Amino acid sequence: MKAPDNAVAESFFASLKNETFHLAKWPTRARARVRVAEYIEVYYNRARPHSTLGYRSPAEAWNDHFTHPLPTQLPLAA
Repeated sequence: MKAPDNAVAESFFASLKNETFHLAKWPTRARARVRVAEYIEVYYNRARPHSTLGYRSPAEAWNDHFTHPLPTQLPLAA
């Protein structure tokens, strides 16, 4: 049985390490946990551009989805 593809998870953890942990040393595990939560909730999910979203942040993609929804029905072929 082949293992599932973990590309998305590996990409996320690489971003987390490169953008957060390689930049500083954390005095306690508690502070590191808080920083991980801040990174995910404040930066990664709201502000960081994602290539899979056309280099928009998830918040921008979410807003675009509701302000410019896709048509619910495709036009019939002529």
